[in-house]
Amino acid sequence: MEISVLTASGESKGTLKVSDNAFGREFNEPLIHQVITAYLAGGRAGTRAHKNRSDVRGGGRKPWKQKGSGRARVGTIRSPLWRGGGKTFAARTADYTQKINKKMYRGALQSILSELVRQARMVVIDNLSLETPKTKELASKLAQLGVSKALIVTDQLDNNLVLAARNLPHVDVIGVNEIDPVRLVGFDKILISAAAVKQLEERFA
Repeated sequence: MEISVLTASGESKGTLKVSDNAFGREFNEPLIHQVITAYLAGGRAGTRAHKNRSDVRGGGRKPWKQKGSGRARVGTIRSPLWRGGGKTFAARTADYTQKINKKMYRGALQSILSELVRQARMVVIDNLSLETPKTKELASKLAQLGVSKALIVTDQLDNNLVLAARNLPHVDVIGVNEIDPVRLVGFDKILISAAAVKQLEERFA
Protein backbone atom coordinates (compact mmCIF):
# COMPACT_ATOMS: atom_id res chain seq x y z
CA MET A 1 0.00 0.00 0.00
CA GLU A 2 1.00 3.63 -0.40
CA ILE A 3 0.76 6.53 2.06
CA SER A 4 0.76 10.19 1.06
CA VAL A 5 3.77 12.23 2.13
CA LEU A 6 3.64 15.96 2.87
CA THR A 7 6.28 18.60 3.31
CA ALA A 8 6.56 20.57 6.56
CA SER A 9 4.52 23.35 4.93
CA GLY A 10 1.66 20.97 4.06
CA GLU A 11 2.36 20.51 0.36
CA SER A 12 2.21 17.10 -1.28
CA LYS A 13 5.49 15.31 -1.88
CA GLY A 14 4.37 12.06 -3.49
CA THR A 15 3.69 8.76 -1.75
CA LEU A 16 5.56 6.25 0.38
CA LYS A 17 5.17 2.53 -0.24
CA VAL A 18 4.75 0.53 2.97
CA SER A 19 3.97 -3.03 3.97
CA ASP A 20 0.33 -4.12 4.25
CA ASN A 21 1.28 -6.26 7.23
CA ALA A 22 2.31 -3.21 9.22
CA PHE A 23 -0.18 -0.61 7.99
CA GLY A 24 -2.98 -2.59 6.35
CA ARG A 25 -4.27 -4.93 9.04
CA GLU A 26 -7.91 -5.24 10.07
CA PHE A 27 -9.12 -3.37 13.14
CA ASN A 28 -9.12 -5.73 16.13
CA GLU A 29 -10.94 -3.83 18.87
CA PRO A 30 -10.94 -6.59 21.55
CA LEU A 31 -7.17 -7.07 21.19
CA ILE A 32 -6.49 -3.34 21.33
CA HIS A 33 -8.71 -2.97 24.40
CA GLN A 34 -6.91 -5.82 26.17
CA VAL A 35 -3.45 -4.46 25.38
CA ILE A 36 -4.31 -0.88 26.42
CA THR A 37 -5.89 -2.12 29.66
CA ALA A 38 -2.79 -4.17 30.44
CA TYR A 39 -0.50 -1.25 29.56
CA LEU A 40 -2.36 1.11 31.91
CA ALA A 41 -2.49 -1.53 34.64
CA GLY A 42 1.25 -2.00 34.39
CA GLY A 43 1.74 1.69 35.14
CA ARG A 44 -0.02 1.48 38.51
CA ALA A 45 2.38 1.70 41.44
CA GLY A 46 0.28 -0.46 43.78
CA THR A 47 2.32 0.79 46.75
CA ARG A 48 -0.46 2.00 49.05
CA ALA A 49 -0.65 0.21 52.39
CA HIS A 50 -2.59 0.67 55.63
CA LYS A 51 -2.01 -0.98 58.97
CA ASN A 52 -4.54 -3.52 60.15
CA ARG A 53 -4.95 -4.51 63.80
CA SER A 54 -2.02 -6.92 63.65
CA ASP A 55 0.33 -4.31 62.17
CA VAL A 56 -0.30 -1.62 64.79
CA ARG A 57 2.16 -1.68 67.66
CA GLY A 58 0.85 -2.67 71.10
CA GLY A 59 -2.47 -4.17 72.14
CA GLY A 60 -1.07 -7.54 73.13
CA ARG A 61 -2.71 -7.54 76.55
CA LYS A 62 -6.46 -7.74 77.11
CA PRO A 63 -7.42 -4.33 78.62
CA TRP A 64 -9.77 -5.80 81.22
CA LYS A 65 -11.32 -9.12 82.06
CA GLN A 66 -14.10 -10.51 79.91
CA LYS A 67 -16.87 -10.37 82.53
CA GLY A 68 -17.84 -8.48 85.61
CA SER A 69 -16.60 -4.98 84.80
CA GLY A 70 -19.84 -3.77 83.25
CA ARG A 71 -18.02 -2.57 80.18
CA ALA A 72 -18.18 -3.99 76.70
CA ARG A 73 -15.92 -6.95 76.13
CA VAL A 74 -12.74 -6.14 74.23
CA GLY A 75 -9.64 -8.13 73.41
CA THR A 76 -7.19 -5.43 72.34
CA ILE A 77 -6.82 -1.67 72.48
CA ARG A 78 -5.72 -1.81 68.82
CA SER A 79 -9.19 -2.77 67.61
CA PRO A 80 -10.39 -0.75 64.59
CA LEU A 81 -13.13 0.64 66.88
CA TRP A 82 -10.52 2.33 69.08
CA ARG A 83 -8.52 5.47 68.42
CA GLY A 84 -5.02 4.44 67.37
CA GLY A 85 -6.22 1.03 66.29
CA GLY A 86 -5.79 -0.69 62.96
CA LYS A 87 -7.85 -0.04 59.85
CA THR A 88 -10.78 -2.37 59.25
CA PHE A 89 -10.25 -3.09 55.56
CA ALA A 90 -6.59 -2.19 55.26
CA ALA A 91 -5.23 -1.61 51.75
CA ARG A 92 -2.32 -3.83 50.79
CA THR A 93 0.46 -3.49 48.25
CA ALA A 94 -0.61 -5.12 45.01
CA ASP A 95 0.82 -6.02 41.63
CA TYR A 96 -1.62 -5.06 38.87
CA THR A 97 0.45 -6.21 35.91
CA GLN A 98 -1.26 -8.37 33.32
CA LYS A 99 0.53 -10.81 31.06
CA ILE A 100 0.50 -9.81 27.40
CA ASN A 101 2.36 -11.89 24.84
CA LYS A 102 4.76 -10.11 22.48
CA LYS A 103 2.70 -11.32 19.54
CA MET A 104 -0.46 -9.75 21.02
CA TYR A 105 1.27 -6.43 21.71
CA ARG A 106 2.75 -6.40 18.23
CA GLY A 107 -0.63 -7.22 16.66
CA ALA A 108 -2.36 -4.46 18.63
CA LEU A 109 0.14 -1.84 17.48
CA GLN A 110 -0.19 -3.01 13.87
CA SER A 111 -3.98 -2.76 14.15
CA ILE A 112 -3.79 0.74 15.67
CA LEU A 113 -1.36 2.00 13.03
CA SER A 114 -3.53 0.57 10.25
CA GLU A 115 -6.66 2.24 11.65
CA LEU A 116 -4.82 5.57 11.96
CA VAL A 117 -3.95 5.35 8.26
CA ARG A 118 -7.55 4.47 7.30
CA GLN A 119 -8.95 7.39 9.32
CA ALA A 120 -6.32 9.77 7.87
CA ARG A 121 -5.12 10.53 11.39
CA MET A 122 -1.53 9.61 10.56
CA VAL A 123 0.22 12.39 8.65
CA VAL A 124 3.57 11.47 7.15
CA ILE A 125 5.98 14.41 6.89
CA ASP A 126 9.07 14.30 4.72
CA ASN A 127 11.23 16.05 7.30
CA LEU A 128 10.30 16.91 10.89
CA SER A 129 12.97 19.18 12.33
CA LEU A 130 13.56 22.69 13.64
CA GLU A 131 16.65 24.83 13.24
CA THR A 132 16.05 26.53 16.59
CA PRO A 133 14.06 25.45 19.67
CA LYS A 134 11.35 28.08 19.18
CA THR A 135 7.76 27.33 20.18
CA LYS A 136 6.49 29.97 17.76
CA GLU A 137 8.22 28.24 14.84
CA LEU A 138 6.69 24.86 15.71
CA ALA A 139 3.24 26.38 16.22
CA SER A 140 3.50 28.00 12.80
CA LYS A 141 4.36 24.69 11.15
CA LEU A 142 1.47 22.94 12.90
CA ALA A 143 -0.89 25.70 11.76
CA GLN A 144 0.25 25.20 8.15
CA LEU A 145 -0.60 21.52 8.51
CA GLY A 146 -3.98 22.37 10.08
CA VAL A 147 -3.11 20.55 13.31
CA SER A 148 -3.50 21.77 16.90
CA LYS A 149 -3.32 18.54 18.91
CA ALA A 150 -0.71 16.05 17.78
CA LEU A 151 1.82 13.42 18.72
CA ILE A 152 5.04 14.05 16.80
CA VAL A 153 7.07 10.89 16.11
CA THR A 154 10.59 11.18 14.75
CA ASP A 155 13.20 8.62 13.73
CA GLN A 156 15.74 10.31 16.02
CA LEU A 157 14.66 12.43 18.96
CA ASP A 158 15.25 16.08 18.06
CA ASN A 159 16.08 18.19 21.10
CA ASN A 160 14.90 21.37 19.33
CA LEU A 161 11.49 19.79 18.71
CA VAL A 162 11.21 18.63 22.32
CA LEU A 163 12.05 22.08 23.69
CA ALA A 164 9.73 23.84 21.23
CA ALA A 165 6.79 21.57 22.07
CA ARG A 166 7.04 21.95 25.86
CA ASN A 167 4.88 25.08 25.94
CA LEU A 168 2.28 23.80 23.49
CA PRO A 169 -0.70 22.09 25.13
CA HIS A 170 -1.78 18.77 23.63
CA VAL A 171 1.48 18.41 21.67
CA ASP A 172 4.06 15.77 22.51
CA VAL A 173 7.31 14.66 20.84
CA ILE A 174 8.70 11.12 21.07
CA GLY A 175 11.14 8.92 19.24
CA VAL A 176 9.86 6.06 17.13
CA ASN A 177 11.14 3.54 19.71
CA GLU A 178 8.98 5.14 22.43
CA ILE A 179 5.57 4.67 20.82
CA ASP A 180 2.93 2.96 22.92
CA PRO A 181 -0.74 2.09 22.30
CA VAL A 182 -2.13 4.62 24.76
CA ARG A 183 -0.48 7.65 23.15
CA LEU A 184 -1.23 6.44 19.63
CA VAL A 185 -4.94 6.17 20.46
CA GLY A 186 -5.11 9.31 22.61
CA PHE A 187 -4.01 11.93 20.08
CA ASP A 188 -6.17 13.32 17.27
CA LYS A 189 -3.27 13.38 14.81
CA ILE A 190 0.03 11.53 14.58
CA LEU A 191 2.71 13.51 12.75
CA ILE A 192 5.43 11.07 11.81
CA SER A 193 8.55 11.43 9.72
CA ALA A 194 9.00 9.27 6.64
CA ALA A 195 12.16 7.77 8.14
CA ALA A 196 10.20 6.79 11.27
CA VAL A 197 7.55 5.10 9.11
CA LYS A 198 10.25 2.98 7.52
CA GLN A 199 11.55 2.02 10.95
CA LEU A 200 8.06 0.97 12.00
CA GLU A 201 7.71 -1.03 8.80
CA GLU A 202 10.94 -2.91 9.55
CA ARG A 203 9.77 -3.51 13.10
CA PHE A 204 6.27 -4.79 12.30
CA ALA A 205 6.51 -6.15 8.77
